[in-house]
Amino acid sequence: MVGIVAGTGLGFLIIWMLTRQSRQMARQHATQLLDVARREGAVGAQELKTKAEEEIQAKRAEMNREFDRREIEVEVKLREIRSHEESLALLDFQLEQRQERLARENAAVRQARDAVRGLSKGVRERLEGLAQMDAGEIKEALREEVLRECQDELRALRREMLEKSEQELQHEAHRILVTTMQRLASRPNNDITATIVQLPGEEMKGRIIGREGRNIKAFEAATGVTLLIDESPQMVLISSFDPVRREIAKQALEGLIKDGRIHPASIEEFVARAKEEIRLNAMQAGEEAVQRLQVNGLHPEVISLLGNLKFRFSYTQNVLDHCVEVGFLCSMLASEIGLDPQVAKRAGLLHDIGKAVEGEYQGSHAVMGAEFVKRFGETPIVVNAVAAHHEEVKPETVYAGLVILADTISAVRPGARAESMTGYIQRLDRLEKLALSMEGVQQAYAIQAGREVRVVVNPQAVTDEQAGELAKQLRRKIEEELQYPSTIKITVIREQRFCETAM
Repeated sequence: MVGIVAGTGLGFLIIWMLTRQSRQMARQHATQLLDVARREGAVGAQELKTKAEEEIQAKRAEMNREFDRREIEVEVKLREIRSHEESLALLDFQLEQRQERLARENAAVRQARDAVRGLSKGVRERLEGLAQMDAGEIKEALREEVLRECQDELRALRREMLEKSEQELQHEAHRILVTTMQRLASRPNNDITATIVQLPGEEMKGRIIGREGRNIKAFEAATGVTLLIDESPQMVLISSFDPVRREIAKQALEGLIKDGRIHPASIEEFVARAKEEIRLNAMQAGEEAVQRLQVNGLHPEVISLLGNLKFRFSYTQNVLDHCVEVGFLCSMLASEIGLDPQVAKRAGLLHDIGKAVEGEYQGSHAVMGAEFVKRFGETPIVVNAVAAHHEEVKPETVYAGLVILADTISAVRPGARAESMTGYIQRLDRLEKLALSMEGVQQAYAIQAGREVRVVVNPQAVTDEQAGELAKQLRRKIEEELQYPSTIKITVIREQRFCETAM
């Protein structure tokens, strides 16, 4: 009995445990099913949300397109309305003009009708008066009538003669100008920004560069030019916007190549020698210009300053050649109209001398040039012609007008000037002046076609730390004040030299 009860209890226990286990498994399965259902529901909700957002975006894009289309249609309609309004305004204006013209014509018709009535009345009264006059009185009245009629014809004839004289004067002026320009043959100017120097051999390139580029750096620092050494056989290229620097560098480099000793000390020596030669060449150029024009009595200081114009260019036109050309034009124009060609020639030659004046004079180059030549004894006629050639000062004589005219003819002839080259030179000049305006800067050179500016500072006034800060300040100043293509490299050089002489 006890065994039966125990077996029954054990059976119930086993059944209870199996039932509990099945319930747990069912509960876990239900939980899993719920999780799967939740995930599937979340995925479905996300898909529905995404689909709804896509539909909303599509609807929004469609509405935006419709809105843009409506805006365009409205804009087109507004333009049509404005066009119609402008057409109506034009028609109104034309109608007003036509009404005014009709009113003037009606007034003229009424005036003519009144005049005809007055004339008929006057004729009738005159006939009545003639019937009561004798032969002498009739002759006197006819004479007065003829005089009144002839006065109108004489006024018309005088006006016609004056107009004819003015036309003849204009034709004569044109003839003089054309004849003068045809007598002067001038060559066009070319833009030259580089000079080629021939080398005796390829090994010379290495000597010019020097160890670690020491020689080429010293040469570029001393001359302010860019020395381009590439694979071109037996030649180097000197590049600079300043023709004076380029010529100094060319002569110095040719002297160094001929001498064979190329090092920083010899470079400085030959550059100094080249500068002195350029000064002498400028003096010779001034004397040659004076001889070409056969101008006498110029002060040596004036001739020397004229020679400096050989290295200056205005819109690629050499200023000294331009002055000589203006002198010839002034001389020929003066000869054509009966003035003194020597005075005109002198004024034309000196008109741009102010472009080479430096120092205590202030103002435009015309005013400075006039003050300079006045200081060295030029006549008031020449001084006024120089000052007035850009009409900043009122012309006081015909010679000033001749200089203005000749200056214009020389500048506008084909091939005389080119704006692009002048803009390039002015940009490089502004870059150098901006660098020189910084405190402590001794020298500044724009090289690499304006893509680099090299600044030499005073080592006693600027320390190494201050030199780095100066480069940053100059960079900010260039970015704020200049307009330039590409980029500009700024190189600040601080160098100290100690020299002793052994006896």
